[in-house]
Amino acid sequence: MTAGYIDPDRAAWEVFKSLPRDQPIHMLNLIRLRETAEYPEGHPNHGKPISGRDAYREYGRTIAPHLARLGSRQVWAGDPQVMVTGPSSEAWDLAFIVEYPGSQAFIDMVRDPDYRANVVPHRTAAVADSRLLRLKPLDPDDKLGH
Repeated sequence: MTAGYIDPDRAAWEVFKSLPRDQPIHMLNLIRLRETAEYPEGHPNHGKPISGRDAYREYGRTIAPHLARLGSRQVWAGDPQVMVTGPSSEAWDLAFIVEYPGSQAFIDMVRDPDYRANVVPHRTAAVADSRLLRLKPLDPDDKLGH
């Protein structure tokens, strides 16, 4: 199995930052969890038998105040069941969308020292693979199929 994607690569991050920062965005998250969380040495949870799902729940609990402070919120969450179109190897444990008032809010969050020190370790310990897709919401009158 190839290594999973956990963090954005530099080129994608640069493109993300070059897009408009003052317009609302949605971030689609697809998450594959580790069976057992892998916390780094020195973290209080290192070596403990914590499931990836429980570590990700802790990530959700610790990120919530950051999202609220930024005016962001989870707008949709689902439990993926079957990959109908696409490779079956891309099966996901969690799928959700977070709305940000603009990409600057997302940038501010990932640069926040508290977020990096106290939130990110739970995500990194929990996630085996992920996809993060920035979305520009469509105008309500611009529905597909109309």
